[in-house]
Amino acid sequence: MTQNILSLGKLVATPGVLDALLEVQEIPTTYVWRHLAGDWGDLDAEDKASNNDALKTGERILSAYNLKNGKRIWIITEADRSSTCILLPEEY
Repeated sequence: MTQNILSLGKLVATPGVLDALLEVQEIPTTYVWRHLAGDWGDLDAEDKASNNDALKTGERILSAYNLKNGKRIWIITEADRSSTCILLPEEY
């Protein structure tokens, strides 16, 4: 079992990302579990390092994942860990 390294708070998803996931017949929990485990997805090394630092400093954490069809989704956990949103980048 993978260890969770952060708290999500309230988990929400936008209609756009839910449609994108449905289009490729994927479920959001696949990506949420990765985010919880510290697998920041398809980010460069600098952004991954920023997320790792944010675990210690209490800053916002952003993961990015590419779906099977190439669409990108983001998962953002707020700095205060009160909420996490799954969304498309254009919905930010």
